[in-house]
Amino acid sequence: MVMLKTVDLGISFGGLNAVNSFNIEVEEGQLYGLIGPNGAGKTTVFNLLTGVYKPTTGRFSLAGEDLTGKSPTEICNHGIARTFQNIRLFKNMSVIDNVKVALHTRMKYPLASSFFRFPNYFSTEKRMNDEALRLLEVFDLDKHKDYNAASLPYGKQRKLEIARAMATNPKLLLLDEPAAGMNPNETAELMETIRFVRGEFNMTILLIEHDMRLVAGICEKLTVLNFGTELASGETTEVLKDPQVITAYLGE
Repeated sequence: MVMLKTVDLGISFGGLNAVNSFNIEVEEGQLYGLIGPNGAGKTTVFNLLTGVYKPTTGRFSLAGEDLTGKSPTEICNHGIARTFQNIRLFKNMSVIDNVKVALHTRMKYPLASSFFRFPNYFSTEKRMNDEALRLLEVFDLDKHKDYNAASLPYGKQRKLEIARAMATNPKLLLLDEPAAGMNPNETAELMETIRFVRGEFNMTILLIEHDMRLVAGICEKLTVLNFGTELASGETTEVLKDPQVITAYLGE
């Protein structure tokens, strides 16, 4: 089944085409890479897919359902979650509370219950706490559950951001340069984490990354953007050998 499909998706800012006729099909369970030089439009694509920007042209769908023009909240509720190029945790909150915030998208109780502490408030809070702990165990963060998120090492903050995204129970996970700022050991650990998430949760993943070792190591297919336009697309090994792709990254 096609999990994500875009058809001529694009956006213009004034007279500038930031993304032009972007077409992609990501199969369910696939680990797909979106690469390109700085300023190529990759993060803009993620912003279109998560409702931060409304497309000027085209449309996109998740598992056959058209989500074009919907709000970020609606898109999240339909099953698209993301992480960010610059880590965006609630850094003064505990590790477990960062995950529980995301669980509120699917575990809710009436406002009156929280004021008057009705039984369903306590039962829902317990379910959220148990689910958050389960996710933290999956990412080997349970022992840090009461730490402030800001006190975690950089690599663990990345893991926490992925765990928080997974708490929304997504169908599609968008990872925006997850290896940015990591040393080689942290990158290797991240690769294993991404593989684990894909296998454990049967997750479909669309990944933006500049670290070509990571891209070559885990992505099955790639699309390359340059100046907002698709430059190449196909199997990872073939795309990375494409002379146009090499020129776009390194110059002639």
